[in-house]
Amino acid sequence: MSPRSPDLWISAFLEAQAAELDASQNTLLAYGRDLKDFSGYLDRMGEDFGGADRATVEAYLIDCEAQGLAVSTRARRLSAIKQIYRFAFEEGWRTDNPTLRITGPGKARRLPKTLSEDDVERLLNAARQHGRTDADRLRNTCMMEVLYATGMRVSELVTLPVSAARGDPRMLLVMGKGGKERMVPLSPPARAALAAWLDVRDAAEDAARSKGAKPSRFLFPSTGKDGHLTRHRFHGLIKDIAVAAGVSPETVTPHRLRHAFATHLLAHGADLRAIQTLLGHADVSTTEIYTHVLDERLKELVLSHHPLAKKGGVT
Repeated sequence: MSPRSPDLWISAFLEAQAAELDASQNTLLAYGRDLKDFSGYLDRMGEDFGGADRATVEAYLIDCEAQGLAVSTRARRLSAIKQIYRFAFEEGWRTDNPTLRITGPGKARRLPKTLSEDDVERLLNAARQHGRTDADRLRNTCMMEVLYATGMRVSELVTLPVSAARGDPRMLLVMGKGGKERMVPLSPPARAALAAWLDVRDAAEDAARSKGAKPSRFLFPSTGKDGHLTRHRFHGLIKDIAVAAGVSPETVTPHRLRHAFATHLLAHGADLRAIQTLLGHADVSTTEIYTHVLDERLKELVLSHHPLAKKGGVT
């Protein structure tokens, strides 16, 4: 059930931003100011966060423009509104997100940056060689193969329970945003990497248990306070792997592997709805961005290789 008070909506959202995304104090203050302004508008219209629809949000943006607010200010306010409604949807406070199809004022849609299939292949090969020990190399290979095979978020990967990987699974059960579960299939290379890592992981755990250590429930355990390899640590690992692969580390992040997963599936004929399910997107409009990425890459391919392009005959 959603909170009735606008102040509770805003405070819960800001607490989540601070806890989960480590948002800075300045960012939180800016969000708070923008959402307070929107809340005031809703109150004047006799509405609230829980009942506002797309038309109401768009009317608010028109009102902001009528006040002469800068494009950057209006874009920032819309961003705050979009984020609080995404949060409300994931928390189950609303059954819809009224801002999904609202685009920012005067802002071009930014396409997610991705990696080529060749880049990914080089990264996977480099992961097999990167690490101080055999165990490190098997773990790195497993993480990279599973991440690319499933399109998981890095937070979902590092917190995978070891129980999900038992029995040579063809599918993994993933706990996504808002506690929503989904099944993702494993490719044969990912399954092989997972089995190899499990053998080494379990042997190390058996040795540690004989010395009194407690077993870990995570697939990728760590001695840190979280009990599993952290997102920050994996982010550093993937940069090191990129260097070893001869791929610019500035272009490689865990999230770009997720983008690569979706873009490559689409390029090979996968259904958009299937990709939506695999990524755990609440709405297909979020997944549609990958069709634009593919369009841009096909356009670039034509402009680079079509004989008429060199004569100015292709636009």
